[in-house]
Amino acid sequence: MSQMLTISASPHLHTSRSVSKCMWHVIVALLPAVACSLYYFGLGAMVVIAASILGCVIVEYAINRWMLRAPSTIGNGSAVLTGLLLALNLPSNIPVWIVLIGSVVAIGIGKMSFGGLGCNIWNPALVGRVFLLISFPAQMTSWPVPLENQWRYLDATTGATTLGMLKLGEISPDSVDLWHNALGLTAGSLGEVSALALLLGFAWLLVTRVITWHIPVAIFASVALFALAVGDNIGVQLLSGGLMLGAIFMATDYVTSPMSRKGMIVYGVMIGVITVVIRKWGAYPEGVSFAILLMNSFVPLIDRYIKPRKFGERRARK
Repeated sequence: MSQMLTISASPHLHTSRSVSKCMWHVIVALLPAVACSLYYFGLGAMVVIAASILGCVIVEYAINRWMLRAPSTIGNGSAVLTGLLLALNLPSNIPVWIVLIGSVVAIGIGKMSFGGLGCNIWNPALVGRVFLLISFPAQMTSWPVPLENQWRYLDATTGATTLGMLKLGEISPDSVDLWHNALGLTAGSLGEVSALALLLGFAWLLVTRVITWHIPVAIFASVALFALAVGDNIGVQLLSGGLMLGAIFMATDYVTSPMSRKGMIVYGVMIGVITVVIRKWGAYPEGVSFAILLMNSFVPLIDRYIKPRKFGERRARK
């Protein structure tokens, strides 16, 4: 027999959707946010994004080539997406060598150490981001002011984020200009600069059916309701920090999120609650990354007790 047959368990579904297509759809959805970051931070944003993507691609290729001795997987776009998401979680004035360390941690530890795409427990980009935040807190909390540093990189003029000033009591929630937060006219990481650009990407992902609404809407709703319950400004909580980026592009990662729709809602609600708890009572002004990583750890437990309907099963009529 000249050709061996590949046998797998049913159901056998045929679709034009592939891993690489989903990855590139997410990358396309991030382009409005990338464009805004390049407009607001200019040269620094360009350097950080290029270094992060290039670092992640090289690390994944090197691990496959010389450690695992397996075929290259960089063509599926997952390394490019991880690098882009990592860059959007960083300030535009962070040195290249720190960006490359984040790339090594994100791909080498957060992804490839578990066996590669589909086997990782936590979102790789967030693993890299949190590692850098803990290891280099000064560089990771130095935020360039938008529009003032378009041609500056390491010597950029810095300022405090909205959440940082609220944490220190320098401003009141009522004095925050929500329109500035929505447009991106406030200091922050590359991916925090424009809530409207991120929502445009969210619309693209929904139209192309790459994700469903359950996780992002559950996060937004739980943040709004919990903020209302503790007396915080809902608009500030929703439009400040990395909530939009995390809820739309990171919490919805296929590998590290629940399979069932009920599980997605539970997962999203808990991320929202933990985020507000950290923001209000924690040591850090921002808690989205920690909330997502923590709930990534609970995904196997959620999938165990909230299982999706079996393929082909129909609801019993009453």
